[in-house]
Amino acid sequence: MTTYISMLRGINVGGKTIKMADLKVLYEFLGFSDVTTYVQSGNLIFKTKKENTAAVVGSIERAIVEQLGLKVTVIVRQPVEMALIIKKNPFVGRRAVDENKLHVTFLQEKPASALVEALIPLASTSKDEYRVEGKEVYLHCPKSYGETLLSNKFFEKNLKVAATTRNWRTVNVLYSMSIQ
Repeated sequence: MTTYISMLRGINVGGKTIKMADLKVLYEFLGFSDVTTYVQSGNLIFKTKKENTAAVVGSIERAIVEQLGLKVTVIVRQPVEMALIIKKNPFVGRRAVDENKLHVTFLQEKPASALVEALIPLASTSKDEYRVEGKEVYLHCPKSYGETLLSNKFFEKNLKVAATTRNWRTVNVLYSMSIQ
């Protein structure tokens, strides 16, 4: 069985409301086991015999459209990937960095290198810091994520890839839940 952490983009904000209990039932209907949810923002941990990540994502996205009537982007990571994400965060342990001000933007796929390079002048006016590493963007927003230029929409628009952002605490909780 393969364990996945799924993160739905943009639910329970802006009119896309899905109850976590309904998502749990939907995932179980798809044949996933040990389905667990975390907070109301579309985080689920589950196990499946399916090993093809794209097929897993596709089945979830189709089921949400068919059964709940919403088009939602689903991004998944496996526990081993999440462990590396946590280990590689360049801002953790750095002097004067409050971990409550850290976030990770999870990208659906690795962006083109040229688009990553093109972010440098676009983000230069921000006091916040970011680092793109593979399919993740690490963020340090000393004031507030709610005020940053480096939002989820910013990265989606400029990297031309779907994304969803989670705070550092949630990233760590999801990883811990996935290895239990």
